[in-house]
Amino acid sequence: MSESSSPASPTKNTHQASNIVEHAFETVVFASRWIQAPLYAGLIVAELLYAYKFLVELWEMVAHIHQMEETVFMLGVLGLIDVTMVANLLTMVVIGGYATFVSKLDLEHHPDRPDWLTHVDPGTIKIKLAASLIGISSIHLLKAFVDVANENPEHIKWKILIHLTFLGSAILLAWTDKLMQKEKKH
Repeated sequence: MSESSSPASPTKNTHQASNIVEHAFETVVFASRWIQAPLYAGLIVAELLYAYKFLVELWEMVAHIHQMEETVFMLGVLGLIDVTMVANLLTMVVIGGYATFVSKLDLEHHPDRPDWLTHVDPGTIKIKLAASLIGISSIHLLKAFVDVANENPEHIKWKILIHLTFLGSAILLAWTDKLMQKEKKH
């Protein structure tokens, strides 16, 4: 009896079954990335709510512009900027996170494709998020400084400390990312 016609050995059958189970499990693990899709959809809903909030605040400013003092108007404008920056943050998380962790976006020939999408990775997203948080924190700090007469000095101290924490974290993230990029090149 030739070796090619002999029945498969039990070890070979066990190895094939193990490979099939492993491949099936890996397929399920890889498909699990789609669990994040509803989370990104929820963030899109949150962004719609922010757009609604922006329009309501803008309408209030338009309706009461003649009664507003300049400081109150400036605080209203800073509030609109704050809402816009949070919406930008949501957009970055949704687009960057989806493209990084769930599925590629087929936007190669789209005229409005953001430039940053070509080199998005988890490190880039973290740095962009940190920069956005610094911007949002800066707006809150500026609002506190503009309305310093109505702010609790203790709250201002905490806002400054939080802002500095965001700033330090962003610097550390950028530095760490730079080190990791150098190691990839070597």
